[in-house]
Amino acid sequence: MSVPGMRRAAVGLTALAVAALGAVATTGEQADARPKPVDVTLLALNDFHGNLEPPSGSSGTIAGQTAGGVEYLATHLAELRAAAKKKNTITVAAGDLIGASPLLSAAFHDEPTIEALSMAGLDYASVGNHEFDEGAAELLRIQNGGCHPVDGCADGTPYRGAGFKYLSANAFKTATGKPLMAPYAIHKVQGVKVGFIGMTLEGTPQIVSQQGVAGLTFADEAETANRYARELRRKGVQTIVVLLHEGGAQAATGGINDCVGMTGPIVDIANRMDPSIDVVVSGHTHQAYNCNINGKLVTSASSFGRLVTDIDLKIDRHSGDVISAAANNVVVTRDVAKDPKQTALIDRYKTVLGPVADRQVGETTEAITKTQETLFGTTLGESPLGNLVADAQLAATDDEQNAVAAFMNPGGVRADLNAGPVTYGEAFTVQPFANNLVTLDLTGAQLYCVLEQQFVTGRTLYPSSTVGYVVDPAGATGTAADPCAGTRVVRGSLTVGGTAVDTAATYRVTVNNFLAGGGDGFSALTGGTNQVTGLIDLDALVAYLTAQSPVSAPALDRIRTTAEVPAA
Repeated sequence: MSVPGMRRAAVGLTALAVAALGAVATTGEQADARPKPVDVTLLALNDFHGNLEPPSGSSGTIAGQTAGGVEYLATHLAELRAAAKKKNTITVAAGDLIGASPLLSAAFHDEPTIEALSMAGLDYASVGNHEFDEGAAELLRIQNGGCHPVDGCADGTPYRGAGFKYLSANAFKTATGKPLMAPYAIHKVQGVKVGFIGMTLEGTPQIVSQQGVAGLTFADEAETANRYARELRRKGVQTIVVLLHEGGAQAATGGINDCVGMTGPIVDIANRMDPSIDVVVSGHTHQAYNCNINGKLVTSASSFGRLVTDIDLKIDRHSGDVISAAANNVVVTRDVAKDPKQTALIDRYKTVLGPVADRQVGETTEAITKTQETLFGTTLGESPLGNLVADAQLAATDDEQNAVAAFMNPGGVRADLNAGPVTYGEAFTVQPFANNLVTLDLTGAQLYCVLEQQFVTGRTLYPSSTVGYVVDPAGATGTAADPCAGTRVVRGSLTVGGTAVDTAATYRVTVNNFLAGGGDGFSALTGGTNQVTGLIDLDALVAYLTAQSPVSAPALDRIRTTAEVPAA
């Protein structure tokens, strides 16, 4: 436990008891003879997403420095361990180590990433939402080993499984009520027990395909953490760390080791956690912060292996309580020597992958970013690359399925496109999920409802060039139960192909299968009829880049506000 008042009280009672026995230390020599606290170092990362090679563009910088790449990450981890007492160092992660990965890892079902992080000394990791991208059975294979049931051992060598332990306390098998993975682990350091509880995002079913979470139920993060913290205490564990795949964000003025104006789910979760929980290593939001929330050290190391959080704990040798906890987010700079074992791993998989990744599929006239524009103070606007992806999906289904519009979810656009030639590997990094395109019928009324649902979910659907509408920031927002009650989209402003949408007419609309199943909270799309499944989204993007090259960034003029378009 780490409640200061409680610890002081316990120490006071112990001193009185010892005094009654006449055994209180009365000299400096006697005081110095008391056992010193145990120093434990935690090295933490999160949201690696298979970025074995240094990420490109803005994804490869942080705090004004180029950063990332597992060859450099492994070296930094080794140096941090050497600076601490190596045997007292535990390396942990807070989920999304795999999934939404670049081609070098994804082509082999992320086995290269698991091998690389195992080799880099990872000990424990919570299960993130992306660990479920290919389903529970595949996650268990990733943990335990064995060749892929369909693709086999793609690199020609056996896959031995993770050299670290995945933990997930709140992902339960619906049929049995038992956890899918081990909920926690106990790690002993010089006789002191440190407990690690793994926690998956409770909202995983809303952002992962239904096939990925079939047969699973996800419980509240704070309630589950408190439940297992009690169990750990019964086993004599007083130092408790939660590896939580959920997070928050601080204000833009905050640096990587600041906690300025912290907001997001992590604040409520940490405030509801039991006082016995000392440290929360968080993730999911791809942010960097170093906070104290409700007396707990709460950290996040951004994403893509660009930071390592160096956490120093002092633990009382007798009580097992945390005496002090401090953290520092360290940039994984590229000015250190590459780890040769990681280089060999990357080279081996690149050789197997062959020329596929380097095949040029198109060209851009300028950098096309996934950055969303700001509308009325929030990033609830369009994105140049998001618009381009929507255009590609419409082009793949307009003649084939008579689609007249397409919409893309922002979370499915994962990286920028640099200016110049575009390779297959780069296109893959933009759209790594292998979602199928689905074209379906929506009435005009349903289409308005889908757009109103954006303001309930807090997520913008990127529209194809055939779509235009006006948003009223003063309009009413619908509810989760009735998104159609919203009036943020000005009635009569929605056009498809330049013609005002008739609420009674039917329109063929293309989305990916994730959205068609209600993903990202867009339940209104599940009411679509006459669904036809088409190409993989990546194939549609590649075909568009090839056919339209050189491609420029689309204009951000598809969603406008009443400030731009005054009411008639």
